[in-house]
Amino acid sequence: MSGLSARRVLMPVLALASSGLMLAACAQEPAATSSSAAAATSAAASSAASPAASSAAPSTSAAASAEAALDECSKENLTLVNPGTLTIGTDTPAYPPYFVTDDEAKQDEGDPASGQGFESAVAYAVADQLGFATNEVNWTVVPFNSSYAPGDKAFDFDINQISITPKRAKVVDFSDGYYTVNQAVVALKDSPIANATTVAELQGAKLGAQIGTTSLDFINDVVKPAEQPFVYNDTNDAKSALQNGQIDGIVVDLPTAYYITAVELPKGKIVGQFTAQEGGEQFGLLFQKGNPLVACVNKALAELTASGELQAIQDEWLAGDTAPYFTE
Repeated sequence: MSGLSARRVLMPVLALASSGLMLAACAQEPAATSSSAAAATSAAASSAASPAASSAAPSTSAAASAEAALDECSKENLTLVNPGTLTIGTDTPAYPPYFVTDDEAKQDEGDPASGQGFESAVAYAVADQLGFATNEVNWTVVPFNSSYAPGDKAFDFDINQISITPKRAKVVDFSDGYYTVNQAVVALKDSPIANATTVAELQGAKLGAQIGTTSLDFINDVVKPAEQPFVYNDTNDAKSALQNGQIDGIVVDLPTAYYITAVELPKGKIVGQFTAQEGGEQFGLLFQKGNPLVACVNKALAELTASGELQAIQDEWLAGDTAPYFTE
């Protein structure tokens, strides 16, 4: 019984009882007070225990959040255009060194499903991290310049040397970069710009590039030629124009430049590469805007980077950056 309850019981007694009874009643007060002290002690003990319980709560919450994040990236919980299958987009023809084939008759084209070539290998490595077997990956054709157009996508992600740019990122989402790339100029060995060493020497040249590419942007924004660049539907058309003498050089990413000069244009050469822009130009996997799969793919890329597998794929399929740099 608390001290307050004891007093309520004793008040009628005080009015009727003798002084002896009053003394007896008063004698009960210390006991009531002791009960109150015990209750207070018990409450204090409970309060002392509560910080520990409170501090344990965030840890439990963090663990639950981490577990939930893992669950979201479990194969069965992924947001996919075709449940149970990872659908990957790229253009056709798909070019080496990004896509390679065993078919001797099609060495100038690659087979995305082969697992050979830099981007094919990266795609299957990401798929493996997400829990997909090789036979659970499906490839679909996506023209380069429509891949980053706004709207719904018929693929889970697209991999096609697509540079991450602020303009594109307004209407699509990108993964973290999986390769940092420089742009380069390819010309025939007897071209007027074959021995150019400065950007200024390129400004009087006829340069070409594929439509919608950062290579074309690079010509306009960095080289700033006197003559408008020649624009082609794909790299094959640009190479044909170069071979036919219609243009002096083409601008492509450096790995493509290595392949073109090593395999496709025996009389071609890499005139030079441009210094990387601030922050570096990076290729990223492309997604429909708002696709939650981005976070899980970024987790997969981080694991591939940490393990060294991503670098090993790059070392296997892409040549080193040994081309000379243009100066201003």
